[in-house]
Amino acid sequence: PTHSQAEFSVRHMFTKVRGHMVVASGMVEADDRDPLKTLIVARLDPSSVNTGVSVRDDHLRSVDFFDTQRFPEIVFRSAAISLTAKDRYAVSGTLTMHGVDRPVTLDARVAGDGIDPFGNRRAGVSARTTLNRKDFGLNWNRVLESGGLLVGDEIDINLEIEAVLDQAARDAAA
Repeated sequence: PTHSQAEFSVRHMFTKVRGHMVVASGMVEADDRDPLKTLIVARLDPSSVNTGVSVRDDHLRSVDFFDTQRFPEIVFRSAAISLTAKDRYAVSGTLTMHGVDRPVTLDARVAGDGIDPFGNRRAGVSARTTLNRKDFGLNWNRVLESGGLLVGDEIDINLEIEAVLDQAARDAAA
């Protein structure tokens, strides 16, 4: 997770607010014979939410939004992967956030793979999706004097993932 990032953006009145969360852990169980059978589990730490404004971040951690005391993690589990174009995949799975499980499809692109200077095999993937926060029970909002809403419903998610092969686990499974 050290070189992985989970970023989001959401409309706030007339502009977009951007932020990120820590990718707490991840697991990719690759099938070398059939990459479409690869399994992915990723865990985010919503208490790490950072938009650059501490008052807003505290509000996002509160019961109005992520309620991080009751829901300390956000989890994605893949269920199916399909090739959509060269090096592009639709990764379908279940996202669990705020105690709600919902189907989600990520538009993923393989950025490459290779051996790092320390002899470890690494692979990079970029992925994105758009979620409706209300689908996960994140309903807090305020009506503006103009009639619009303070916070938009659609959340754009961008992920940059760098996975490292766990050779010891791979050898044990062989």
